[in-house]
Amino acid sequence: MPLVSHIKIKPGMSLGDLAKQMEDVKVLGPGRFGKAARLLKEMFSDKNNRTFLSLAGPLIPGGLRTVITDLVKQKLVDAVVTTGANVTHDMIESIGYKHIVGSQTMDDRVLRRKRLSRIYDLLVKQEAIEALEKTTQNMLDRIPPSKLRDLASFELLWEFGGQLRDTKSLLHNARKQNVPIFCPGIFDSMLGLNLWTYSRLKTLFINPFRDFSKLVDMTYETKRTSAIILGGGMPKHHTLIANSYRGGVDSAIQITLDRPDGGGASGAPLEEAISWGKVREDTRLVTVVGDATIIFPLIVATALEQIRR
Repeated sequence: MPLVSHIKIKPGMSLGDLAKQMEDVKVLGPGRFGKAARLLKEMFSDKNNRTFLSLAGPLIPGGLRTVITDLVKQKLVDAVVTTGANVTHDMIESIGYKHIVGSQTMDDRVLRRKRLSRIYDLLVKQEAIEALEKTTQNMLDRIPPSKLRDLASFELLWEFGGQLRDTKSLLHNARKQNVPIFCPGIFDSMLGLNLWTYSRLKTLFINPFRDFSKLVDMTYETKRTSAIILGGGMPKHHTLIANSYRGGVDSAIQITLDRPDGGGASGAPLEEAISWGKVREDTRLVTVVGDATIIFPLIVATALEQIRR
């Protein structure tokens, strides 16, 4: 039986050298982290692979906006499947507002009076939410009504990305690189409320079937597919179930803080998806238990360092 290896820290060692040592441990968090970094490098390097990035949780406001946008700019991911909240927060920054450092112990009643909304220990001004509503209405008014009668969410977000001038924006760069951003739960967000309000007064219909058709088509138009799953929820399930039509993804990395015991998708081990045909039986899989805002930048930096050697 193999023995557990131990990590030795050396002055000036690279992230790649550390990740290799961690993978050699083979067990617990270090083994999973090292395997995830290696798999990510392989996903990024494989020209016959199409990579789907699934995002749930406050990743854009939590410091990963540039990390994710850079992957889109460099065409290292081929599609993004995300919550409406992450799209909302990208647009908030794109129109000139910033997320504010707060504290998890702040009094929410006081924050309410100060017109601040809290996401654990970060804050958003209500003024930013109101500005987003006006911006959304103005951008929709610039889209021909004929298009607004039957739009996929990725088409709508491309339209928005084409109008945004913030070069750091995820939506702006996704449009520029023709990387679709699918948002199956777009209405479950502040942006979604704005879209619903607009639809009460003017023409707007978002067709989820067009999104799913595009997503499934993308899984067929390549030799291999892979998934990077940050958090869980609808984006995770949407990504995997679309790949079930081709027999499942060929490789997948999941970073989650959720437990599997309750049977929900967010904490479910990737191996469980084999029984549903969402993941191939011979798939290379790794689940890293932890905070994606910490772990994902580290494995991305490690993978890119090794690719560029």
